[in-house]
Amino acid sequence: MVALANFSGGMGTDTIKTVNNFLVPKAQKASVDDVKKLCDQFRITAQQLPRVLSSDPGVSGLSVQEGDVVKFTRKSWVTGKPEDYYRLVI
Repeated sequence: MVALANFSGGMGTDTIKTVNNFLVPKAQKASVDDVKKLCDQFRITAQQLPRVLSSDPGVSGLSVQEGDVVKFTRKSWVTGKPEDYYRLVI
């Protein structure tokens, strides 16, 4: 059996730490150059990207604000190679 989360805290204050879980993709604030290249490649604006809430556990540890773009990287289940995807923080 694989543990999917670590629990910490006392009675009534249990929290789930999801950041170090293998199912949670790595997240980082995207650089301005990355966002520009992405938008140029797909002929979109940053506002047209899929969205993620600033309160989402996957981005809660990052210092992001509304309007920032977060780059997620995870291993593809099909190819086994790392894949990047981007979300606009709302």
